[in-house]
Amino acid sequence: MPKKIRYHFNVHSLSIEKVRITFRDRFKKLLSIAAFGSVFAAVVMLLAYNFFNSPKEKMLSREIEQYKMQYDVMNNKLNNISAVLKDIENRDDNIYRVIFEAEPIPNSIRNSGIGGADRYGELEGLTNSERIIETAKKIDKISRQLYVQSKSFDEVFNMAKNKEDMMKHLPAIMPLLKSQASIISGFGLRFHPILKYRRMHTGIDIAAAKGTPIYATADGTVEEAERESGYGNVVMINHGYGYETLYGHMQSIKVKNGQKVKRGEIIGWVGNTGLAEAPHVHYEVILNGTKVNPVYFFYNDLTPKEYEKVIEKANEENQCLS
Repeated sequence: MPKKIRYHFNVHSLSIEKVRITFRDRFKKLLSIAAFGSVFAAVVMLLAYNFFNSPKEKMLSREIEQYKMQYDVMNNKLNNISAVLKDIENRDDNIYRVIFEAEPIPNSIRNSGIGGADRYGELEGLTNSERIIETAKKIDKISRQLYVQSKSFDEVFNMAKNKEDMMKHLPAIMPLLKSQASIISGFGLRFHPILKYRRMHTGIDIAAAKGTPIYATADGTVEEAERESGYGNVVMINHGYGYETLYGHMQSIKVKNGQKVKRGEIIGWVGNTGLAEAPHVHYEVILNGTKVNPVYFFYNDLTPKEYEKVIEKANEENQCLS
């Protein structure tokens, strides 16, 4: 192909002249073409980068969306786990610990935080960092609650192992057979038949014929078996777990100090020794050093109807026998 020749019109000489293209002209033209091409390529790449995804970017975008969906599924599962754990905590506080007479675990302990303010600092500034931090917080909270609940169940398990022994040492029967006795005076302010004035009656008076057997109301150790001026022949039993019982005005005592006794074992016989007007046993229950109403501990050998009658009789304000 013949080389293309260019001409131009010289306005000064009014003639057509052949255009001579120098190396410099050719270089400038080449540079201009290269510059235009570079700018055009940059514009195309910029548009492509911002408005069009490469196959790899499309794949990564799909993976990110899948991760978001998996995080949402994980958060829903964590919410369900948290709800189940909350139900377990409620049962622990309101059923298991009530059965074993234990205090519920405070919310301040169950919901206490973990770590410091910068615990999630390394997760901040990332794409979808809010979703990631929220999930991490839920996992940490559930982990803490599970740890507290695990320790609580360990405690409840130990209480359950001791419950059988505790029930044996809990005063739960009347000190006299119900067929041989009658409650005459209950717990509270009563008129004393010998001292002739109203005073606090710290037990109950159960009347029966002289010589009627008196029974230990729970397992324990005799810590006092002697004669006193007020109670006459008296026995006091330490049952452990904060419980003690006292039996006064006995005709005679069968047990001695330091002796181990079982619930239902005979410890003496009804009399009217000490400041007593008639044969009976003065019975007291002491819990952690405080004298409490004994009738609330008669649930083991009374029917509900009999128990109601005992409560009603014990609450009558009348004259006590000692």
